[in-house]
Amino acid sequence: MAPQVLARALVTAKWLSEAVRAGRVGPSLRVLDASWYPPQERNARQEFKERHIPGASFFDIEECRDKSSPYDFMLPSPSHFADYVGRLGVGSDTHVVVYDGDELGTFYAPRAWWMFRVFGHKEVSVLNGGFKNWVKEGHPVTAEVSQPEPAVFKARLNTVLVKTFEEMIQNVGSLRFQVVDSRPEGRFRGTELDQGLESGHIPGSVNIPFHSFLTETGHEKSIEEIQQIFHEKEVDLSKPLTATCRKGVTACHIALAAYLCGKRDVAVYDGSWSEWFHRAPPRYKVSELKRNK
Repeated sequence: MAPQVLARALVTAKWLSEAVRAGRVGPSLRVLDASWYPPQERNARQEFKERHIPGASFFDIEECRDKSSPYDFMLPSPSHFADYVGRLGVGSDTHVVVYDGDELGTFYAPRAWWMFRVFGHKEVSVLNGGFKNWVKEGHPVTAEVSQPEPAVFKARLNTVLVKTFEEMIQNVGSLRFQVVDSRPEGRFRGTELDQGLESGHIPGSVNIPFHSFLTETGHEKSIEEIQQIFHEKEVDLSKPLTATCRKGVTACHIALAAYLCGKRDVAVYDGSWSEWFHRAPPRYKVSELKRNK
């Protein structure tokens, strides 16, 4: 098997399936299913129990978050994260591969990838194409739930990779960093509701819907195609960049895409539109719908 570069952001299904078949899933290589779906649509944990990549553990984003926050999926404390992933058998030297079962190919996996990086873990990768393509390509699945040995994970928050509400407010005036919003165009423009919220965007932000970076099959586009997408939107990858979305999930696709182009310091606004809508002054919420009234 060809050697795998641990800091690589993507691994192929072929590479991971060879690792699974060779019995390499263990303390040095952990596979995590980071699926999440609206409860009324699908049950991620139940689907995991029925079918998953052999040796994988379920990374429950509902459990690994700040439950005291009024906003969805906010980062947990470093100690909470360390304890949670340690119980999944992830140590500080473990190579982690994350995936999810979304029909698009990848949806929540980049959020888990970013969370590991925020807490100082460099050896983390996303399964390119996700579980959908793993199954499609005929790789093995199982209903057997593994019980990994607990490991020691040392977490340290890398503040470079996360932005707070206060930093985002300051940036509206200073424009110290570029802001890319990964939501669908209608929600960015303010012409359609954003999961029950009035929509719109942060002043000065640019819209690149996250699925722009995925092929029709659900794989990540080539580096050249990704660079072209950023170029067409006049996003300069040589300058500071922060990604935002509805609740800090699809923004991580922006961070992943930029990482593949060699830019490894993209920050994510963790509160994203959920927090901005509730806390920002009205003049800082740009909406075509409001403007047209």
